[in-house]
Amino acid sequence: MGNILTCCVCPRASPELDQHQGSVCPCGSEIYKTAAGDMIAGVLAAAAVEPGEVTFEAGEGLHVHHICEREMPEDIPLESNSSDHPKASTIFLRKSQTDVQEKRKSNYTKHVSTERVTQQYSSCSTIFLDDSTASQPHLTMTLKSVTLAIYYHIKQRDADRSLGIFDERLHPLTREEVLEEYFKYDPEHKFIFRFVHTLFKAVRLTAEFAIVSLIYIERLVSYADIDICPTNWKRIVLGAILLASKVWSDLAVWNEDYCKLFENITVAEMNELERQFLKLINYNIGVTGSVYSRFYFDLRTLAHDNGLYSPVYLLDRERAWKLEAFSRMEQHKIFYSAAKNGSLSADDLIHLQRAKAILF
Repeated sequence: MGNILTCCVCPRASPELDQHQGSVCPCGSEIYKTAAGDMIAGVLAAAAVEPGEVTFEAGEGLHVHHICEREMPEDIPLESNSSDHPKASTIFLRKSQTDVQEKRKSNYTKHVSTERVTQQYSSCSTIFLDDSTASQPHLTMTLKSVTLAIYYHIKQRDADRSLGIFDERLHPLTREEVLEEYFKYDPEHKFIFRFVHTLFKAVRLTAEFAIVSLIYIERLVSYADIDICPTNWKRIVLGAILLASKVWSDLAVWNEDYCKLFENITVAEMNELERQFLKLINYNIGVTGSVYSRFYFDLRTLAHDNGLYSPVYLLDRERAWKLEAFSRMEQHKIFYSAAKNGSLSADDLIHLQRAKAILF
């Protein structure tokens, strides 16, 4: 785990942010405004804009935290929901199927092809791959997919069941007065993405934390029997990201640093949000590799169904070498534990160093 789960309060900056001096962190209500500014202007549009086809640039999400390798103890019972059991279908994917089926039916009726014109296919002599893997997801693509899952949670909710701790009307994130109209309409996917993307950029989190945050959100929805709606989605997402960054990061961002990103939230309120979130999920913060993988691949399915695609690249010699190096690294991870016991051979060390040389 790397951390003791506490409500961290300290007058100085956290060690995670100290490692990135010179970077500019959004101040005041920038995060709030990025998600809410455009939405307030267009609040009279009751129909949300559907997510369209999006492509992304390369070179993102290259940090590996190996979250998917961390397992819960086998004696902990798993309940029959997607956040605990890998065989249970994810809630967001179920909720999205109605829209996906309607889109397919509409496209079939209008004789519209759902395939991209620029789609590239592999052959016997040519192989195309993207840079996203379960242990090293593409950052922007993952954030797009996770926020799309949140979007479907809101759009396909059963009711407006909520709790006061998550209600933005009771606990506003900004000092500016928010119109009541703001809470009457579902946020568009792009507004949710802007909020999450700005937050991730500010505290420098990697893609794996987005997936774990979504697992915590579905765990909260299942355990507390609440819905994600326009009045609570921001504070639920903030609580999930806060918890994921504390539990799964070796150098977690402290609560005081999160408070600097919003105008109207104190450290005490952030601590209370964290405590209540933990209590509502029964302090179940464990994420098995199988559950993490289930969410990762369901997010890829969701992205594909909604026209979100990662950039693909031709598998040339250099990329093949890197793939081979990653494979060797996975095979030789066991060597680290063997080395501590003095059972690592000289040949094993040579293979490990060669894999590192190819990779880096």
